[in-house]
Amino acid sequence: MRQVLVYPGESGYYVAECPSLPGCISQGPSKNEAIENIKEAIALYIEALHDQGLPVPEDHFDSILVAV
Repeated sequence: MRQVLVYPGESGYYVAECPSLPGCISQGPSKNEAIENIKEAIALYIEALHDQGLPVPEDHFDSILVAV
């Protein structure tokens, strides 16, 4: 399980990123497609870490909404 942030990008696409995996970002023309793409990106990121013998960072982020 990984926390993922999804938000509208500049070109009409949605951006999805996984904060616990630095640089693990994807996008898609819809929220659902962005989520599917980030799932694949997360799997490939973790596979690359395993291949390099590196530890996989834990996901320990808390998120809250703040009204301003």
